[in-house]
Amino acid sequence: MVTKVLLASPRGYCAGVERAVETVEKALDLYGPPVYVRKQIVHNLHVVRDLEARGAVFVDEETEVPEGATVVFSAHGVAPSVHANAAERRLQTIDATCPLVTKVHVQARRYAAEGYTVVLIGHAGHEEVVGTMGEAPDSIVLVESVADVDRLELGTAKVAYVTQTTLSVDETGEIITALRARFPDIHAPKREDICYATSNRQWAVKEMLSEIDLLLVIGSRNSSNSNRLVEVARAGGVASYLIDDETEIDEKWMDGVDVVGVTSGASAPEKLVEGVCNWFRARGVADIEAYRLVDEDVEFRLPVELRRELALAEAQQ
Repeated sequence: MVTKVLLASPRGYCAGVERAVETVEKALDLYGPPVYVRKQIVHNLHVVRDLEARGAVFVDEETEVPEGATVVFSAHGVAPSVHANAAERRLQTIDATCPLVTKVHVQARRYAAEGYTVVLIGHAGHEEVVGTMGEAPDSIVLVESVADVDRLELGTAKVAYVTQTTLSVDETGEIITALRARFPDIHAPKREDICYATSNRQWAVKEMLSEIDLLLVIGSRNSSNSNRLVEVARAGGVASYLIDDETEIDEKWMDGVDVVGVTSGASAPEKLVEGVCNWFRARGVADIEAYRLVDEDVEFRLPVELRRELALAEAQQ
């Protein structure tokens, strides 16, 4: 029987997600609906539904947006071809790409321009990976595992690597070790590409594993960083499940469980954590406390296009 719930800290929204969601909200306030958004602004079902209710229209491709309309690009970043298509359709674009993803794009472009073959560590098909590869498609190769590194055949002396920002810190470390073994002169980014929020959330889960019997990770199925949190717990020998909200909790998971850990991915709003806490309160669990509080004080400014428009609107009032 569950007697205690521990809430991992940090958890939930990172600065990039906060900025992206606020970008759509401010655009809706400024222009009124509809504001189009290419792909999910962040990988969370609840966030997308809330914004849809306010008048955001989510589309798969920029080519689906009516000519001359306003479109927001998601936090995961887009390839240069997307910007070109948007310009052709005279779309008013607001780029909500997370600044940490933009940094990876800039690195990839710079390496390719300097004649490097760029190895991108990431997950095939993830929007962030698609956007990064689009920066220099002829110069970038994707690896997802150590086995992929072993299969690489690069006919060049100059090799560099970059990584998706939402990967498992441990798994990525193994892949980088394998790359260094195969290509001793491989060029590395000056600073780690995996974002601070992804690293911090994985660290917070690892810290609490010895205290818990089960970990619930709040996040959507397509959220890379949320899936990594489940993997971190399971790798540490603790059962873990990914849930969108409290309605997906299975009572059977609680059999023989005394302490439950709860965390949330970087695109999951805190109200979902509160919903899970209420689920446990309704079943008589009164002991719900934060574990190892760590403050994140990172903030990103809104996209420059939006700041400019907001300033103009304010000046005209």
